[in-house]
Amino acid sequence: MKVRLFEVFTSVEGEGILYGTKTLFVRLAGCPFTCFYCDTKESLPLDSGTEYTIEDANHLIDSSLKSQTYKVNFTGGDPLIQHEAVALLAKHIQDKKIPTYLESSCFDIDRFNHVLPFIDIVKIEFKTEDSDFVDINHYERLIGHTMKCLESSVREKKISYIKIVVSSKTRPDQFQKLVKKIFDAIHKDDIDGFIIQPTYGVSEPSLDLLLELYDMVYPHYVDVKVVPQLHKFIGAP
Repeated sequence: MKVRLFEVFTSVEGEGILYGTKTLFVRLAGCPFTCFYCDTKESLPLDSGTEYTIEDANHLIDSSLKSQTYKVNFTGGDPLIQHEAVALLAKHIQDKKIPTYLESSCFDIDRFNHVLPFIDIVKIEFKTEDSDFVDINHYERLIGHTMKCLESSVREKKISYIKIVVSSKTRPDQFQKLVKKIFDAIHKDDIDGFIIQPTYGVSEPSLDLLLELYDMVYPHYVDVKVVPQLHKFIGAP
Protein backbone atom coordinates (compact mmCIF):
# COMPACT_ATOMS: atom_id res chain seq x y z
CA MET A 1 0.00 0.00 0.00
CA LYS A 2 1.10 3.56 -0.71
CA VAL A 3 0.36 6.79 1.11
CA ARG A 4 0.73 10.36 -0.08
CA LEU A 5 2.07 12.71 2.59
CA PHE A 6 2.27 16.45 2.16
CA GLU A 7 4.57 17.10 5.11
CA VAL A 8 5.73 15.75 8.47
CA PHE A 9 6.92 18.22 11.09
CA THR A 10 7.06 18.98 14.80
CA SER A 11 5.41 22.10 16.15
CA VAL A 12 3.23 23.41 18.96
CA GLU A 13 -0.42 22.41 18.75
CA GLY A 14 -2.33 25.63 18.21
CA GLU A 15 -5.94 24.46 18.15
CA GLY A 16 -8.51 22.63 20.21
CA ILE A 17 -8.38 21.30 23.74
CA LEU A 18 -4.69 20.31 23.60
CA TYR A 19 -3.25 23.60 22.37
CA GLY A 20 0.28 24.22 23.56
CA THR A 21 1.42 20.58 23.40
CA LYS A 22 4.49 19.49 21.46
CA THR A 23 3.13 17.55 18.52
CA LEU A 24 4.34 15.67 15.46
CA PHE A 25 2.03 16.58 12.59
CA VAL A 26 1.54 14.08 9.78
CA ARG A 27 -0.24 16.04 7.05
CA LEU A 28 -1.82 13.79 4.44
CA ALA A 29 -2.52 15.00 0.94
CA GLY A 30 -6.01 15.25 -0.47
CA CYS A 31 -9.30 16.88 0.42
CA PRO A 32 -12.33 17.26 -1.88
CA PHE A 33 -13.99 20.04 0.10
CA THR A 34 -13.91 23.78 -0.46
CA CYS A 35 -14.01 25.61 2.89
CA PHE A 36 -13.35 29.26 2.05
CA TYR A 37 -11.12 29.76 5.12
CA CYS A 38 -8.86 26.74 4.50
CA ASP A 39 -5.27 27.60 5.42
CA THR A 40 -3.65 24.52 3.86
CA LYS A 41 -4.94 24.81 0.31
CA GLU A 42 -1.64 23.54 -1.08
CA SER A 43 -2.35 20.11 0.45
CA LEU A 44 -5.84 19.75 -1.03
CA PRO A 45 -4.97 18.21 -4.43
CA LEU A 46 -4.94 14.42 -4.35
CA ASP A 47 -1.62 14.41 -6.18
CA SER A 48 0.12 16.93 -3.90
CA GLY A 49 2.96 15.94 -1.60
CA THR A 50 5.09 12.81 -2.00
CA GLU A 51 4.07 9.18 -2.32
CA TYR A 52 5.62 6.65 0.07
CA THR A 53 5.21 3.00 0.86
CA ILE A 54 3.78 2.48 4.33
CA GLU A 55 7.17 1.19 5.47
CA ASP A 56 8.96 4.29 4.17
CA ALA A 57 6.31 6.55 5.68
CA ASN A 58 6.79 4.86 9.06
CA HIS A 59 10.55 5.39 8.75
CA LEU A 60 9.96 9.07 7.96
CA ILE A 61 7.69 9.45 10.98
CA ASP A 62 10.18 7.65 13.23
CA SER A 63 13.05 9.85 12.08
CA SER A 64 10.94 12.97 12.62
CA LEU A 65 9.82 12.12 16.15
CA LYS A 66 11.49 14.30 18.76
CA SER A 67 11.86 13.57 22.45
CA GLN A 68 9.05 14.63 24.76
CA THR A 69 6.49 14.62 21.91
CA TYR A 70 3.03 14.56 23.48
CA LYS A 71 1.06 13.19 20.52
CA VAL A 72 1.04 12.50 16.79
CA ASN A 73 -1.62 14.43 14.88
CA PHE A 74 -2.95 12.99 11.61
CA THR A 75 -4.24 15.99 9.69
CA GLY A 76 -4.66 17.16 6.10
CA GLY A 77 -6.15 17.76 3.69
CA ASP A 78 -8.47 15.30 5.31
CA PRO A 79 -6.92 12.05 6.60
CA LEU A 80 -10.05 10.03 5.85
CA ILE A 81 -9.30 10.39 2.13
CA GLN A 82 -6.51 7.85 2.77
CA HIS A 83 -8.17 6.02 5.64
CA GLU A 84 -6.57 2.60 5.13
CA ALA A 85 -3.07 4.09 5.17
CA VAL A 86 -3.89 6.25 8.21
CA ALA A 87 -5.00 3.18 10.15
CA LEU A 88 -1.64 1.49 9.47
CA LEU A 89 0.41 4.58 10.34
CA ALA A 90 -1.60 5.22 13.51
CA LYS A 91 -1.18 1.61 14.66
CA HIS A 92 2.58 2.03 14.22
CA ILE A 93 2.46 5.08 16.51
CA GLN A 94 0.24 3.38 19.08
CA ASP A 95 2.75 0.54 19.28
CA LYS A 96 5.24 3.17 20.46
CA LYS A 97 2.84 4.15 23.27
CA ILE A 98 2.40 7.66 21.88
CA PRO A 99 -1.16 9.05 21.74
CA THR A 100 -2.67 9.35 18.26
CA TYR A 101 -4.92 12.24 17.27
CA LEU A 102 -7.28 12.48 14.31
CA GLU A 103 -8.17 15.87 12.86
CA SER A 104 -10.96 15.45 10.33
CA SER A 105 -14.30 16.78 9.14
CA CYS A 106 -15.49 13.18 9.64
CA PHE A 107 -17.33 13.06 6.34
CA ASP A 108 -17.69 9.28 6.05
CA ILE A 109 -18.71 6.97 8.90
CA ASP A 110 -17.31 3.79 7.31
CA ARG A 111 -13.86 5.31 6.75
CA PHE A 112 -13.99 6.81 10.23
CA ASN A 113 -14.81 3.49 11.89
CA HIS A 114 -11.95 1.82 10.00
CA VAL A 115 -9.46 4.28 11.50
CA LEU A 116 -11.02 4.70 14.96
CA PRO A 117 -9.48 1.64 16.71
CA PHE A 118 -6.03 3.16 16.17
CA ILE A 119 -6.91 6.68 17.32
CA ASP A 120 -6.88 7.90 20.94
CA ILE A 121 -8.03 11.52 20.57
CA VAL A 122 -10.63 12.65 18.06
CA LYS A 123 -11.49 16.14 16.95
CA ILE A 124 -14.94 16.08 15.37
CA GLU A 125 -15.26 19.18 13.20
CA PHE A 126 -18.76 20.28 12.31
CA LYS A 127 -18.91 22.61 9.33
CA THR A 128 -21.42 25.45 9.14
CA GLU A 129 -23.52 25.97 6.03
CA ASP A 130 -21.68 29.21 5.25
CA SER A 131 -18.24 27.52 5.20
CA ASP A 132 -18.63 26.55 1.53
CA PHE A 133 -17.68 23.04 2.66
CA VAL A 134 -20.02 21.56 0.07
CA ASP A 135 -23.02 22.85 -1.84
CA ILE A 136 -26.23 23.14 0.13
CA ASN A 137 -27.76 20.07 -1.56
CA HIS A 138 -25.12 17.82 0.02
CA TYR A 139 -24.66 19.62 3.32
CA GLU A 140 -27.24 17.76 5.43
CA ARG A 141 -26.02 14.34 4.24
CA LEU A 142 -22.42 15.11 5.15
CA ILE A 143 -23.37 16.60 8.52
CA GLY A 144 -25.27 13.37 9.13
CA HIS A 145 -22.02 11.46 8.65
CA THR A 146 -20.22 13.80 11.04
CA MET A 147 -22.91 13.19 13.65
CA LYS A 148 -22.56 9.43 13.26
CA CYS A 149 -18.79 9.76 13.66
CA LEU A 150 -19.29 11.73 16.89
CA GLU A 151 -21.63 9.07 18.23
CA SER A 152 -19.18 6.31 17.26
CA SER A 153 -16.25 8.07 18.93
CA VAL A 154 -18.26 8.55 22.11
CA ARG A 155 -19.45 4.95 22.06
CA GLU A 156 -15.86 3.70 21.79
CA LYS A 157 -14.89 5.96 24.71
CA LYS A 158 -12.30 7.93 22.80
CA ILE A 159 -11.22 11.36 24.00
CA SER A 160 -13.66 13.29 21.82
CA TYR A 161 -14.21 16.96 21.34
CA ILE A 162 -16.15 19.17 18.96
CA LYS A 163 -14.79 22.09 16.95
CA ILE A 164 -16.78 24.54 14.85
CA VAL A 165 -15.02 27.20 12.80
CA VAL A 166 -17.03 30.43 12.65
CA SER A 167 -16.64 33.60 10.61
CA SER A 168 -18.40 36.89 10.02
CA LYS A 169 -20.60 34.95 7.58
CA THR A 170 -21.88 32.57 10.27
CA ARG A 171 -25.61 32.92 10.81
CA PRO A 172 -26.56 32.58 14.48
CA ASP A 173 -29.83 30.79 13.66
CA GLN A 174 -28.02 28.12 11.64
CA PHE A 175 -25.34 27.77 14.32
CA GLN A 176 -27.99 27.33 17.02
CA LYS A 177 -29.74 24.70 14.93
CA LEU A 178 -26.47 22.77 14.56
CA VAL A 179 -25.72 22.98 18.29
CA LYS A 180 -29.19 21.68 19.16
CA LYS A 181 -28.77 18.79 16.75
CA ILE A 182 -25.47 17.85 18.38
CA PHE A 183 -26.82 17.82 21.93
CA ASP A 184 -29.97 16.00 20.88
CA ALA A 185 -27.62 13.20 19.82
CA ILE A 186 -25.17 13.15 22.74
CA HIS A 187 -25.00 14.11 26.40
CA LYS A 188 -22.72 16.87 27.61
CA ASP A 189 -20.74 14.35 29.67
CA ASP A 190 -19.93 12.36 26.52
CA ILE A 191 -17.45 14.91 25.18
CA ASP A 192 -14.18 16.38 26.44
CA GLY A 193 -14.53 19.84 24.96
CA PHE A 194 -16.43 22.17 22.66
CA ILE A 195 -14.31 24.69 20.76
CA ILE A 196 -15.54 27.68 18.79
CA GLN A 197 -12.67 28.66 16.50
CA PRO A 198 -12.80 32.07 14.79
CA THR A 199 -11.37 32.38 11.30
CA TYR A 200 -8.04 34.18 11.00
CA GLY A 201 -7.18 36.65 8.28
CA VAL A 202 -10.40 36.18 6.33
CA SER A 203 -13.99 37.14 7.26
CA GLU A 204 -13.02 37.33 10.94
CA PRO A 205 -16.05 37.35 13.28
CA SER A 206 -16.65 40.22 15.68
CA LEU A 207 -16.38 39.79 19.43
CA ASP A 208 -20.13 40.40 19.71
CA LEU A 209 -20.83 37.52 17.32
CA LEU A 210 -18.42 35.21 19.16
CA LEU A 211 -20.12 35.98 22.45
CA GLU A 212 -23.54 35.38 20.91
CA LEU A 213 -22.44 31.97 19.60
CA TYR A 214 -20.78 31.14 22.92
CA ASP A 215 -24.06 31.87 24.69
CA MET A 216 -25.84 29.40 22.42
CA VAL A 217 -23.55 26.56 23.44
CA TYR A 218 -23.23 27.42 27.15
CA PRO A 219 -26.68 26.13 28.23
CA HIS A 220 -25.73 22.75 26.76
CA TYR A 221 -22.03 22.71 27.69
CA VAL A 222 -20.62 25.14 30.26
CA ASP A 223 -16.97 24.43 29.38
CA VAL A 224 -17.33 25.79 25.84
CA LYS A 225 -14.29 27.86 24.82
CA VAL A 226 -13.45 30.33 22.06
CA VAL A 227 -9.93 29.37 20.95
CA PRO A 228 -8.24 30.98 17.94
CA GLN A 229 -5.41 29.32 16.01
CA LEU A 230 -2.77 30.15 18.59
CA HIS A 231 0.17 28.80 16.59
CA LYS A 232 -0.28 31.66 14.12
CA PHE A 233 0.46 34.18 16.83
CA ILE A 234 3.87 32.65 17.55
CA GLY A 235 4.79 32.05 13.92
CA ALA A 236 4.60 28.26 14.20
CA PRO A 237 3.54 26.12 11.21
